[in-house]
Amino acid sequence: MSSSAAGPARPPVRILLPYPPEQIGRLPELPAAVWDGRDEPPPAPVLAGVEFFVLPYLHTAAALPLLDRMPRLRVVQSLSAGVENVVPFLPPGVTLCNARGVHDTSTAELAVTLVLASLRGVPEFVRAQDAGVWRAGVAASLADRTVLVVGYGSIGAAVEERLLPFECEVLRVARTARTAPRGPVHPLADLPGLLRRADVVVLTVPLTEATRGLVDARFLAALKDGALLVNVGRGAVVDTDALLAEVRGGRLSAALDVTDPEPLPPGHPLWRAPNTLISPHTGGNSSAFLPRAHRLIRTQLNRFLAGERLDNVVVAPGA
Repeated sequence: MSSSAAGPARPPVRILLPYPPEQIGRLPELPAAVWDGRDEPPPAPVLAGVEFFVLPYLHTAAALPLLDRMPRLRVVQSLSAGVENVVPFLPPGVTLCNARGVHDTSTAELAVTLVLASLRGVPEFVRAQDAGVWRAGVAASLADRTVLVVGYGSIGAAVEERLLPFECEVLRVARTARTAPRGPVHPLADLPGLLRRADVVVLTVPLTEATRGLVDARFLAALKDGALLVNVGRGAVVDTDALLAEVRGGRLSAALDVTDPEPLPPGHPLWRAPNTLISPHTGGNSSAFLPRAHRLIRTQLNRFLAGERLDNVVVAPGA
């Protein structure tokens, strides 16, 4: 059948990737463009043909204004677990998928690192080493402690798997109650009672309207004296002023991979807050990231070509 009889020839399916296809490996035969978000974006003719856009992980903000310049766009694949920054830019009728599972290993590793470093006094060891001082003493152990994981999704479950060999008890909280392989998952409504039992609280929740400011003065006041708060979720889940009041008073300690504001500006009081360990949002950004991100991209593109339901759908057309 001639193109005149069938109508204008459809432009080829096009994907826009943050990595060269040969690095990702075993991709479907689709015309692909590559843009990592650091340079000028692709020209208008390329953007006009994009149907499947994989957002650059560390440069998502640069990519979001491009979405309304892609008239054929059907799928946006984020490489972050949290997509609250993407949703406001998503055109109608476009599917949004997150990177559930990609960051579990790396983020869980860091969460446990922050717990152990804080309890065993590693920041003090580093400062003493810098000063050439041998500062011995008794430190807290993770063994025999109760750890409350708030946000028991795939990352929360990965945190638990890495905590259990340390001979601690793990409590689980998610938006709704359910039973997980390791035991019951409590709903958010049960938090007040669970907080009183926790020696360590690990936050792995995404940022939503329900979780923004979840850890406020009342939440913190419910914790026992000497408890440790670890946040590897999103900074705005915690009321920074309320947390500062508690760590300055010496009642609580904190380990934060995410902060509000973020990045934390020079001179912010959190930098010099006592009993506080800060890492610069490195939870997902380790050598474990790329192999898992590449695997997700391959899986999603094969599903897309086969007309199958995509994994990790956060926003679906018509939902």
